[in-house]
Amino acid sequence: MHVTRIIAIRHGETAWNVDTRIQGHLDIPLNDIGEWQAQQAAGALANENIDAIYSSDLQRAFATAQAIAQTTGAPLIANQQLRERSFGDFQGRTFAQIEAESPEDAMRWRKRDPEFVPGGGGESLTMLLARIDQTVNDLAALHPDEQIVLVAHGGVMDVLYRLATKLDLQAPRTWQLTNAAINRLLWTPDSGLTLVGWADTEHLNQQSRDEIHS
Repeated sequence: MHVTRIIAIRHGETAWNVDTRIQGHLDIPLNDIGEWQAQQAAGALANENIDAIYSSDLQRAFATAQAIAQTTGAPLIANQQLRERSFGDFQGRTFAQIEAESPEDAMRWRKRDPEFVPGGGGESLTMLLARIDQTVNDLAALHPDEQIVLVAHGGVMDVLYRLATKLDLQAPRTWQLTNAAINRLLWTPDSGLTLVGWADTEHLNQQSRDEIHS
């Protein structure tokens, strides 16, 4: 059976990660720490055989992917389907602001209601899972017996972990979504994703931040 190896990486840190401000589809750049993290991730993958790098087109992910592409020489392709969950009207607001201004919506969000859609063009968790599941299947199928890198966002990493471990969308999160950590998965046409290793941060130091949303 053909197997595709996948290295999944969340983008480096942004100022909005530090502020706990929801980014979603807003295009926020890496901060200085995030740029350093991207270079560290690139160095950690320098000796890997990588056949292609696919990245969200949002600059915080794409800049992280560019660092990896420059170090490894692998081709880099932007893919809008790897974007973070759209948070609609939540975007640009901090966690505290959402809880103060929209308590009922905040409660549904905190309880991980899989059908909750933030107003203003947001996505539900169910919609996000369907988008990422289809995208990963499509991309992995292009690379049988090869290795690819996916550079995306915290919400995307969360979905990948759940798909690989068969965990429900509402299961409490017990795993980390650290900026620029290296996560490894396998994909086969019959079984989909399985987990190999998660949240490898040996290439990072204490400047790395583990935020629960990107």
